[in-house]
Amino acid sequence: MRSLEHSHLRMGIDRIDIALVHDVDFWTTKDRAVLDRRFKTVMDSGFRALDELRKAGVIGAIGVGINESDTSLRFIKAGDFDCMLLAGRYTLLEQGALEAFLPECVKRSVSVILGGPYNSGILTGNVKAGATHDYATAPANLIDKAQKIEAVCKRHGVPLGAAAMQFPLFHPAFCAVIPGALSTTEVKQNVGHMSVKIPTELWSELKREKLLDPSAPTPN
Repeated sequence: MRSLEHSHLRMGIDRIDIALVHDVDFWTTKDRAVLDRRFKTVMDSGFRALDELRKAGVIGAIGVGINESDTSLRFIKAGDFDCMLLAGRYTLLEQGALEAFLPECVKRSVSVILGGPYNSGILTGNVKAGATHDYATAPANLIDKAQKIEAVCKRHGVPLGAAAMQFPLFHPAFCAVIPGALSTTEVKQNVGHMSVKIPTELWSELKREKLLDPSAPTPN
């Protein structure tokens, strides 16, 4: 409640459109017991407080922002959340969220915001050794896969970053993609990626080459 009050004061507004509980996941805690305790804390207290504020109209929507689709699934099964911010788990490199989390979101009408569509750097383009994935140096197998994806993109005249930005939004559960940006140049580049025309054959080729889950929604 204090955190929310500080947000009201800093922004100078009396209503918050979306409030997200952040980092209640194993990726952050590195300990299942700690994660279980924090999950219980959120559902026993934080969620209830946010739900009351939502009912009162102080908050428009509530959700959780984390790095794991399995923990995200656990939350939406435990409470009435409007949306989830999922970082990096449904990208051109990995589509693990397709199996259980995203179908449940569609079933429950939970909107998903994808954070980290570039997987923290590896999917921005010009993939080479030393590229970052999940804020660390990417392993060789991911470098290899990203290079193969980029090669397909180049054959179709499409920047890798544009394919990375547009791909998640083909899934009906997603309502937004939020990439990071360190400069106005990167902001403009992100916006530009969304207007790139991508031929449907690019997605078909990625699936034929087994670089993309065959069940992932694409325009074709």
